[in-house]
Amino acid sequence: MDLSTLLILIVIGLLAGLLSGLIGVGGGIIIVPALVYFLGLSQHMAQGTSLALMLPPIGILAAMNYYKAGELNVKYAIVIALAFIVGGYFGSKISIDVISETLMKKLFGIILLVTAIKILFFSK
Repeated sequence: MDLSTLLILIVIGLLAGLLSGLIGVGGGIIIVPALVYFLGLSQHMAQGTSLALMLPPIGILAAMNYYKAGELNVKYAIVIALAFIVGGYFGSKISIDVISETLMKKLFGIILLVTAIKILFFSK
């Protein structure tokens, strides 16, 4: 794994963790598309990697199936998971201490809408 890939993985983990702590989104909405678009992983590889980084709380059996099929990047999952912890901490602090409930609902809706539009109209 080269330095630029490592930095991209850390940014993905921090962003996903931040958004997870901030508005409750991360895995499927942030990590999977980021792995596909920024690192060129296949959809299956991105899904398997995303599940692996969330193993402690969810998905261990699903991630095992992706691993058996050769569709899981363990190194990527570990790096993103560590950065996700840091981002989740700071995202939750910002959400709790700074952002109002009304603004939080709007941010969540905007992120979902932008993601849906990207997937519906601009994916190959």
